Amino acid sequence: MIIKTLFFGITKDLIGASELKIDVAENSSVKDFETILKNEFSTLENLNSYAIAVNEAYANDDLILKTGDVVAIIPPVSGG
Repeated sequence: MIIKTLFFGITKDLIGASELKIDVAENSSVKDFETILKNEFSTLENLNSYAIAVNEAYANDDLILKTGDVVAIIPPVSGG
């Protein structure tokens, strides 16, 4: 199934795109999706951490993705 994926901040720069469609197997979890991302985009390993949101809500690793879901990759935010 195809998952629309949005990249923000430094993740957008590391991937070279703000949006991609990524093909994943049925019943893939957020953790499975993260593994696919790291395998396909090794530049993400340069980040210590990032959050994953599914349909505008932060997601746990065990959440199962469904057709039509929108996944956002959100880097840490700093400020002062």
